[in-house]
Amino acid sequence: MNTIFTLIIAALAVLAIVDLIVGVSNDAVNFLNSAIGSKAISFKKILIIASLGIFIGAVFSSGMMEVARKGIFNPGEFYFDEIMFIFLAVMIGDILLLDFFNTIGMPTSTTVSIVFNLLGAAVVMSLIKIGMDDTQGLEDIVKYINNEKAIAIISGILLSVVISFTIGALVQWISRLVFTFQYEKKIKSFGFLFAAVCLTSIGYFIFYKGLKGTPYYNDISEILKTNSTLVIGGMFVFWALLSFIVDRVLKKNILIVVIGVGTFGLALAFSGNDLVNFIGVPMAAYHSFEAWSASGVPASEFSMGVLSKKVPAEPLLLLLAGGIMVATLWLSQKAKSVTETEINLSRQSEGSERFEPNLLSKLIVRGGTSLSSAIGYLLPQSAKNRIENSFKVPILNISSDKAKELPAFDLIRASINLTVAGILISIATSMKLPLSTTYVTFMVAMGTSLADKAWGRESAVYRVAGVINVIGGWFFTAFIAFVFAGILTYLIYLGKGVSIVILLMVTAALLIRNYVSHKKKQAEKLNPKVLRKSESKTVQGIIKESSENVADVMSRANKISHNLIDGLAKQKIDKLKKAKKQISKLETEIEDLRNHLFYFIKNLDEKSVNGSNFYMIVLACLTDITQSLDYIARKSFKHVENQHKPLTYNQIKELNEIQDSLSMLINNIEKCFSEKDYNGLAQEIAKKEQINSLITAKIDSQIARTRSNETSPKNTTLFFNILLESKDLLNSTIKVSEEYYKSSK
Repeated sequence: MNTIFTLIIAALAVLAIVDLIVGVSNDAVNFLNSAIGSKAISFKKILIIASLGIFIGAVFSSGMMEVARKGIFNPGEFYFDEIMFIFLAVMIGDILLLDFFNTIGMPTSTTVSIVFNLLGAAVVMSLIKIGMDDTQGLEDIVKYINNEKAIAIISGILLSVVISFTIGALVQWISRLVFTFQYEKKIKSFGFLFAAVCLTSIGYFIFYKGLKGTPYYNDISEILKTNSTLVIGGMFVFWALLSFIVDRVLKKNILIVVIGVGTFGLALAFSGNDLVNFIGVPMAAYHSFEAWSASGVPASEFSMGVLSKKVPAEPLLLLLAGGIMVATLWLSQKAKSVTETEINLSRQSEGSERFEPNLLSKLIVRGGTSLSSAIGYLLPQSAKNRIENSFKVPILNISSDKAKELPAFDLIRASINLTVAGILISIATSMKLPLSTTYVTFMVAMGTSLADKAWGRESAVYRVAGVINVIGGWFFTAFIAFVFAGILTYLIYLGKGVSIVILLMVTAALLIRNYVSHKKKQAEKLNPKVLRKSESKTVQGIIKESSENVADVMSRANKISHNLIDGLAKQKIDKLKKAKKQISKLETEIEDLRNHLFYFIKNLDEKSVNGSNFYMIVLACLTDITQSLDYIARKSFKHVENQHKPLTYNQIKELNEIQDSLSMLINNIEKCFSEKDYNGLAQEIAKKEQINSLITAKIDSQIARTRSNETSPKNTTLFFNILLESKDLLNSTIKVSEEYYKSSK
C-alpha cells in the first residue's frame, strides 16, 4: 500500500510542473493583453517585465497555500488514503481542463478550475464515506464540505462580469471624451496628471493585492489600513513628479510607463495569489505524506486534521515554481493563442471574426442599438456633435493585411484597462468580495472596447458572441471540473493502483495529442496555404496577383472533386467528411477575399478603377465553383451517412468519365494560370460544349434507366444532382477563364 502513495507523490510532483505550464499559458492573458494589444512596448520587453512580476510574486506567495489545504473541505474529516486520492484526481482534472481551454485558445479561471475540482472530488469522497456508514445521511455532507467557498466563487463570476464590464466601459467613455482618438496634444498638456492617477491606482493595487499573502504583508497591512489616505497621497505626488520629469524633461510618452508598471503589477498579483492553483495541492499532498510517514498509523486510519495547521514555507519549491512559470511565459505557444483571442475581441480595427453570431448576441446588439438611438434623441445636437468628434477615429486608406499590423487599440485604452482592473481588484480585496482576477481583467477589456466603439455595427454581433462564449466557458469550467474530478476520485477509489496508472497514461496521451494538434495549427498559421489578397493598384497587377489565386482554387477544386467521387463510389464517409472540411476552408478564404473588396477598391489608382469590376467577377466565379462542390459534398455525405443504396456500377462508371474530362480540363486551366499563359485558355474554353454534351448524354442515360429498371429514388436524385452541379461547376470554370482571356487582350 505504501508503494501506491509513493507513486502518487511522484505523479503529483510531475503534475505540478505540468499544471504550472498549463496554468500560466491560460492566465498570461490577464497581464499581457494590454501591453501586447497596444504595442506600446516590444514583445521582448513585455515578457521581461512580466517575468520579473511573476518571479517576485512566486517567491513570496507562501501565505496563500492554505486555500488548497483547508479552504474547500474540512481535512480532519478524511483519512490519509482518501485525501491522497482526492489530491490526485484534482490535479489530473485541473490539468486536462486547463489544457483543453489553452488548446482552443479560450481564457478561463484557474481559481474556479482548482476550487471546483477540489469540491467535486471532496463531495464524491464524502458520499463514499456516507454510503459506508449506516449512521450518516446526505445531510451530513455539510460537515465534510466548506460550501460557502463554492457559493462565493459562483457569485464572484456574476459580480466580476457585471461590475467590471460596466465600470470599464464608463471610465473609458469619459477618458475618450476628454482625450479623443487624437490624444497626443492633450497628453502633452496634462498627461502627467492622468498618468499619476493611473500609476497611483496600480501602485496601491500592487501593495494591497499583489503582495497580499506574502510573509511580509502583515508588516505593512496595518499601515495600509490606518493610513490609506496618506499612502495614496504620497504615491500620487511621487508619480506626478516622476511623470512630469519623464514627459517634459526626457520627452518620453508617460503612458508607456503606465503600461509597463501595470503589466508588472498584474503579473505580480497573478503569481502571488494564483500560484496556489498550480502547486497548492501537490504541496499539501507532500506535507500529508510527511505527517503520515512519521506517524506509523495505517493510511486508512490516519486523520488529516494536520492539514488545518500552518506549515512553514518551502522557499526552494517556490523558487523552482517561479522559474518554471517564467520559462513557460517565454516558450508557450498556447499562451500566445489565449492572448490572441482576447486581443481580437477588443481590437479597434475591422477584420475577420473568430466567433459566429448566436441568437443571444443578436438580441443584445439589437437592444443596444435601440437604446443608443433612444438616448441620441434625448441629447441636444451640440452634445451629440461633441461626443461624435471625440469618438471620431482617423481613417487610414491601407489594406486589411496592413491594418492587422497596427496596434489593436491605443495607449489610452491600454492604460485604462490596467488601471481599472487594478482598482477593482484592490477594492474587492479590501471589501472581501470574491472577484476573480481573470474575470475582472477580461471584462474590463471588453467594457473599454464597447465604450471605444470598437464593437461597431460591422462587428458588434460577432464580438458579443465571442464574449458570451468566453463567459459560458467560465460556467462550463465550474460544472465540468466538479463532475470530472468526482468521476476521477471514484475511479481511483475503486481501482487503486491500477486506476492510477491507467489514468496517468491517459492524461499523458491527451496532453501529447493536444500539444501535437496545437503545434500543427500554429504551423499552419505561420505558413498559411491560403488565397492571397490583392494589394496591387493597377489592372495588370490585379490580373497577375489574382491569377495565382485562380490557379490555387483550380488545383484544390480538382483534388476535392476527385475525393468526392471516389468517396461516394467506395462509400468512404471519412473521405467525404474530409472533402467537406476542405471545401469549408476554401469557402472561408474566398469569403475573406470578398470582405477585402472595400480595402481593395480604396487602394486602386484612378486609372485602374475599372479593374475592380473584373476582380469582382472573378471572385463571383470562384464562389460559384465552391458552392457547386459544397452542394455535391453535402448530398453525397448525407446519402452515405444515411446508409442509402450505393450508386450502381453504371452510375459510378459514368461519373468517373465526367470526372476524368473535368479533371483534365481543370488541370490544363490551372497550368495556364500558373504560367500566366492566358492565350492558352482559348483551347480549353473550346472544350466546354464537348464536356457539356457528355454530361447531357449521361443525364439522358439515367432518365432511360429510371423508366426501365431503376429502383432507388434516392439514388436517382443524387445522381441527377451531381450531374447538374457538375454542369454549373464547368460553366463557372469556363467563365473565369473567359474573363482572363478577354482581359489579357
